This record gives sequence, C-alpha cells and structure tokens, in this order.
Amino acid sequence: MDHHDKTGRSVRITAHGPNTAVEIDGDKLDFDAIGAYSVSQLPGEAAHVVLHLANREDTRFDGYARVSVADVPDPGPAAAVFLGAIDAEELEHAALARPDLGTGKHSLTQAMLTQLGEWARGV
Repeated sequence: MDHHDKTGRSVRITAHGPNTAVEIDGDKLDFDAIGAYSVSQLPGEAAHVVLHLANREDTRFDGYARVSVADVPDPGPAAAVFLGAIDAEELEHAALARPDLGTGKHSLTQAMLTQLGEWARGV
C-alpha cells in the first residue's frame, strides 16, 4: 500500500504473514519499534495510517508527521446497549446447555459470562 499526502510523503506497508516492513519516504523503520499499525480510509479522502510504538522509552522518530492523539473509548455505553438487548431466558437456556458448564460454585455465572462474551464477539 502506498499513500502520498499533499507534501509528497509516502508510507509503504508490506505484510507477508508475520513479516512486515514499514517505510516512510523510503526509509525503513525498525519493525520491533512498532507495536501495531492501522490503516483507515474514507471514500474520496487520503488514507490515515497510525503507527503504535512498542517501546516509547527507546524509540526515536525524526521527521515530519501529522500526529493524531486518540482517547480509548469508554466501553460502558456500548456494553449497556449490548446487555440491554439480551433476552434473560435465552441467556439462561444457552448457559445451561453449554458443554463446559461446571457443577462448582459460580459455574452458572461463569457459563453466562462466557456465553455473553461469545455473543459479543459474534461467535
């Protein structure tokens, strides 16, 4: 993937399985310094690349960049909507039918939490 912004800068990410190379204006970055990356693009707009540094103490960056600082979203409102849509009877039936339902203390609660987690992930 290549992205050229208005200043002529480019970002190239080449991923082959677990092997990934990241270049900015042709300069290869040390991939061990990158904890993660994400790419997003809206129709008609330039791609937005976010590099998450793996070790902020030892990592140095020299050059021009447009910096975006994002707050971690509060999961509470989304969790409230998700839990509000759960049918209690359906949850109870699903939890009681689980093959991993134990017989110990709190095993039904654990089965329900596991079931909710699976539903949240779309499993």
